[in-house]
Amino acid sequence: MAMDRGLLAAPGASLAAEGGNSSSVLTDADVMLRVKAGDESAFSYLVQKYRRAMVHFMYRMAHSPAVAEDLAQEVFLRVYRSRENYEPTAKFTTWLYRIATNLAVNHIRDTRHERQGNMASLDEPDPETGRALDVADIKPTTEEVIIQRERLAAIRGKVEALPERQKLAVLMHKYQQMDYKQIAEVLKLSESATKSLLFRAYESLREQLKEFV
Repeated sequence: MAMDRGLLAAPGASLAAEGGNSSSVLTDADVMLRVKAGDESAFSYLVQKYRRAMVHFMYRMAHSPAVAEDLAQEVFLRVYRSRENYEPTAKFTTWLYRIATNLAVNHIRDTRHERQGNMASLDEPDPETGRALDVADIKPTTEEVIIQRERLAAIRGKVEALPERQKLAVLMHKYQQMDYKQIAEVLKLSESATKSLLFRAYESLREQLKEFV
């Protein structure tokens, strides 16, 4: 475990290939195969590349910067521990988000009672930047701030209340910019089923958020 956590703290590597700069053409799957072969600098590279996205994804699920950091770290620990069984049968990010999704779902189920009535404050800072999430750069008026906060609170509350798979699909689609195919692979659904899942989720949100649209 100590070695694993040390790797997570290591600075990102350049992955410069022997005799040239061919690392630029390596896919994430190629890099993960290097991790499988024992290249610790390759693992550090993947941590550096995806850490921020993992923290943001976990924050959307857990609503706590500290928990998001811990869950993101656990994702990469699981990636490292699973390295010997890794096979590039799908995009690396699909495999990564499948690990993250399973971990997030388990966390939500285990802490459901603790989280009731404890939604994150809209002023809670982004765990990476320290800035408030979803706040525009242009300074709004006091009235605009109040309206924006009410709108964000309503959206977050309704997204949180969605059925589990719909919530995961919305978070991956809207906040992680993942396409239908990749979400389908993460959730182990067909692409058409994923489209239907997202359609139902967005229709539900639209109906419940009419006054804020």
